[in-house]
Amino acid sequence: MRPELSERSFIAFAGGDWWYHNRAHSDFQLLTRLARDHKVLLVNSIGMRMPLPGKTSQPFQKIWRKLKSVMRMLRRPVPELPLLYVFSPLPFPLYRTATGRRFAAWFVRQQVRLAANWVGIRDPVIFLTPPTAWPVAKAMHAGSVVYNRSDKHSSFQEADRAYIRQLEQELLEGADLVLYASETLMQSEAARTRGRARHLDHGVEVELFRFDPPAREPQDLARIPKPRIGFFGGLRSFMVDFDLLAHVARSLPDAQLVLIGEAEDQTDRLVGIPNLHLLGHRDYERIPSYGMHFDVALLPYMNNEWIRCCNPIKLKEYLALGLSVVATEFPEAHRYEAHIRIAPDRDAFIAAVRACLENPLDHEAREQRRALIADNTWDAATRRLLDLLAETEGRDETRGGSSPGPL
Repeated sequence: MRPELSERSFIAFAGGDWWYHNRAHSDFQLLTRLARDHKVLLVNSIGMRMPLPGKTSQPFQKIWRKLKSVMRMLRRPVPELPLLYVFSPLPFPLYRTATGRRFAAWFVRQQVRLAANWVGIRDPVIFLTPPTAWPVAKAMHAGSVVYNRSDKHSSFQEADRAYIRQLEQELLEGADLVLYASETLMQSEAARTRGRARHLDHGVEVELFRFDPPAREPQDLARIPKPRIGFFGGLRSFMVDFDLLAHVARSLPDAQLVLIGEAEDQTDRLVGIPNLHLLGHRDYERIPSYGMHFDVALLPYMNNEWIRCCNPIKLKEYLALGLSVVATEFPEAHRYEAHIRIAPDRDAFIAAVRACLENPLDHEAREQRRALIADNTWDAATRRLLDLLAETEGRDETRGGSSPGPL
């Protein structure tokens, strides 16, 4: 018999790397909260492609940062969370051949097994975000498998899309519970999940993303005049429309466009525009001190399959800050269309930004936006995850599910 859920531990294959990615990602947010009461082995991302010159932006830098992560091996990085272990296996993303894929999965699996045994994990719930973790995890099935379907990874252009799509389909059919942040994506895959899919909306750190007095304005931002149009997040060309950002800056020369986040590629088209400011990466905990001083916040996303299937956390973070928001067209934006401006094309986007600048929000309007997401906390999302998992395991026991195998 499985132990009670309150006694269960988790092996979690994360979509990012704890040591160099933004810890605002949904799996990091959920797993750190699970680790308050459950032992969690967080396995840093094993990737979806081998970084290659000419195909991947900054390939050697990405290989080096992964090697530095691997050298950290197994650690407990948060003193306040002694049940949280972060492990960086040495991956071999050999996805081009079946033999390479089998070896890569076997090699990572042996490392994860050793780490799990070392920290005393038995009969875990396996929680995974990237589909490339499935060949590793499926041979370790000691308990329930939870697929965190945070994005449609097969739409990522740099990966072997046919292979990633195959893994996604196997996971959709093989996982005990499939969690979706995007209702659009969940509905499109309902035939595959056959009643095992549940919507788990993203949360937001409401207390962190709160509007505070201007005295906390960072010095590098204070040097930039107002009004400020802003964006914070990863500046990646498959997500963010750089041409649109350049168009915004040039069309509104009396405003300043402030971009905060790690820029990976193709930002050369943003260089040399006098009212466009690339501030680079800032720690997650410092992001609200920048965002609260935006006059307008942007969601300048590409029109592609990845975006149509996403549910950006930063939309809730913008609302928690009480900001005016202008977004390009994508399904999840319409859940908040009464409180943000959605622009179907470039001209409409510029007009929406201009309208926000000319009609700034008063205190009441800011508070209305904050109230929209006041209950959408990561603590609440974690409680719902545990409830869904208990429901799933109860259903499996009622149906006489198979006994868990060895790790």
